[in-house]
Amino acid sequence: MKKLLLLFSLTLLTSYGVFAQTDFELDTSQSMLMTGKGPGQDATINPFEDKDCYTVVKNTGKREFYIRVQKEGKIIEELTVLKKETKKVKLLKGYELYLDPNRDGKAKARVSYEKLDE
Repeated sequence: MKKLLLLFSLTLLTSYGVFAQTDFELDTSQSMLMTGKGPGQDATINPFEDKDCYTVVKNTGKREFYIRVQKEGKIIEELTVLKKETKKVKLLKGYELYLDPNRDGKAKARVSYEKLDE
C-alpha cells in the first residue's frame, strides 16, 4: 500500500511539470508576450489559440502592471491591473497579449484562458 501511494505521488509530481506555466514574475524592464505569436515564442499555452477566447489575468503581487493587446504591431487595448485585481479580456483570433511591468518594482501575475461563449 505504501509503495502504491509513493508511486501515485511520484506520478503526480512528474506530470506537474508538463502543464503550461501560468504564474509569472515581471522585472521592471521586462515586457512579456503571453500568447499570439505561436509555439516557442509564447510564454503560455492558449488552448483556444485558433479561435476567439477570454484571457483572465490576475495580479498576484503588490504592484500594478499593464496588459497590452496588439494585432500586427498595432495596439488594440491597454489596461491597468491593480494589486489583487483580476481582469477578463476578450482576445480575438490573431491578437497578441503582453504583460508590461510597473517601473517601480517587480510585478506578479497569473494568466489563464476561457472559452468564449457564443
